[in-house]
Amino acid sequence: MPLTVVRSNNRYKQLLARGATSLSVHFDLPTLRGHDSDTPAAAGHVGGTGVAVDSIDDMRVLLADIPLERISLSMAADAAVAQLVLLYQLAAEEQGIAPHLLRGTAARRLRVFPPGPSGRLDADLRAYFRSELPHWATAPADPDPPAPAAGAEHGCAGPAVEARQAERVAKLRAWRCRQRVASHLLRMQRAAVGADNVMYPMKEALAAGATIGEVHSALRRVWGAREPGAGDPAALTR
Repeated sequence: MPLTVVRSNNRYKQLLARGATSLSVHFDLPTLRGHDSDTPAAAGHVGGTGVAVDSIDDMRVLLADIPLERISLSMAADAAVAQLVLLYQLAAEEQGIAPHLLRGTAARRLRVFPPGPSGRLDADLRAYFRSELPHWATAPADPDPPAPAAGAEHGCAGPAVEARQAERVAKLRAWRCRQRVASHLLRMQRAAVGADNVMYPMKEALAAGATIGEVHSALRRVWGAREPGAGDPAALTR
């Protein structure tokens, strides 16, 4: 069966009930590459090798009733590492958990921005960890692609899962304040042009309801895109 945020959340609760003190999140390919589930680039890949997380709404469900202050989380987040860590922090804050109580590691293999901007984003992320999430860290990523998460089929999870996730994204966009999201994304782009840490306006944009894909696209308009290398899935790296 394909993974969804609800199924993954239930699985985490089962693991914790058995005494687990650490959890690992596996994301699907569109999420890892910074694409929203309703975009053409994501077609055929939504939920296929992990869970789709497009926004704060998905992260809330994924982490509902999980004692985040008592566990360590690891994620291989690839292009969306900054957005996913911030969504995790936002979900924890909504639960009343202070950032300094959160523990985890984030790793990525794929970089979708050119070398200069990629290095800038890495530096901003490390600085943010030191200041805001002292018990989170970046970690060297396995050079080999991760194995599919337990219970997930390799590749496409099926049109039903894709349709449900696209519906979740559509509902988010219908209820949020578009002007507020646009304003925060513009602030993030200005930080990306200048020397300010992009993580702070990025967090505000995500809290306002921006999607992972929208954040990625806004940064790509400023920083450009890395040319895919050999073996990159072309539709999912740009």
